[in-house]
Amino acid sequence: MRKVLLLLFIFALVLSLAAAGWLYARVSASHAPSAPVEVMISPGAASAQIAHRLEQQGVITSSLALRLWLRLQQADQSLKSGLYRFEQADSIIGIMQRLQQGDVMHFNLTVPEGLRNDEVLQLLAAQTGVALQQWQQALNSLLSGETEGRLLPETWQYSKPLDPVRFLRTMIQAQQKLLHTLSPDAAVQQRLRIIASIIEKETALDRERPLVSAAIHNRLQRGMPLQMDPTVIYGIYRTQGAFSGNLHRKDLSSDTPWNSYTRRGLPPTPICNPGTASLLAAAAPAAVDYLYFVADGSGGHAFAATLAEHDRNVRRWVELEKRRDHGK
Repeated sequence: MRKVLLLLFIFALVLSLAAAGWLYARVSASHAPSAPVEVMISPGAASAQIAHRLEQQGVITSSLALRLWLRLQQADQSLKSGLYRFEQADSIIGIMQRLQQGDVMHFNLTVPEGLRNDEVLQLLAAQTGVALQQWQQALNSLLSGETEGRLLPETWQYSKPLDPVRFLRTMIQAQQKLLHTLSPDAAVQQRLRIIASIIEKETALDRERPLVSAAIHNRLQRGMPLQMDPTVIYGIYRTQGAFSGNLHRKDLSSDTPWNSYTRRGLPPTPICNPGTASLLAAAAPAAVDYLYFVADGSGGHAFAATLAEHDRNVRRWVELEKRRDHGK
């Protein structure tokens, strides 16, 4: 009887060693898919589902080997969800480590400065494939009341599956962090948002942002109406739902809460989402006495401290436009 038990033990030991050898050979051998392949690992997916999917896609040659190795390493629950790309030869051990580390694909998405919230959400929906309604719901869940101008334009990185709430929260928190370095006061922060949003719409040149900021601050200090066209345009959008693209003289006298021709002081809300440069300029206007500026025909602006000087700049711009029209 003892001899039988000993033979059974030896047989089991040999079988175990053979199985262990087979398993290690399978999990340590390198294998490359026939073509680069992207595999989405869904949140909460079981290790057996993941192993089967990888084998189906040609990433690994044995789902059984991966499952056994995960069980042996007690790592069944350690695999992270996301979109993975496989193209280089790798072993099952290496692939398992990538899944544990969450070595997922990352994507860059640039949100330009100066877009309204609705324009930002439309861009995000178009670029990511996530429905616009989901982006709208995400923004509403993060912010209550007036939400315009709370997103920081930047190039952002994300992975799939994309969580709109997390993405927008990052944009909101980034702007809030920047504003907090400028002032801890919430009222001051909102004032800076509004001024920065006007700067953003008035100039695209970094060197001009502090100058536009100075003109805004100087006019506010003197109690002068800002008289800046982008505020009128935003008011039309908010009250009519759209802007035709052409601003008419009658629009300047058509009152809305944002029209800085008909109302003094700052508009009640930002008129777009300003970028970092405009926010910094809003907090640090140039030390100049400018009150006026007009396009100079070269993509920038001519600034003036007096109305007489501004009128001369306007006449130059009008003459330049006339010459351009005649040259067409």
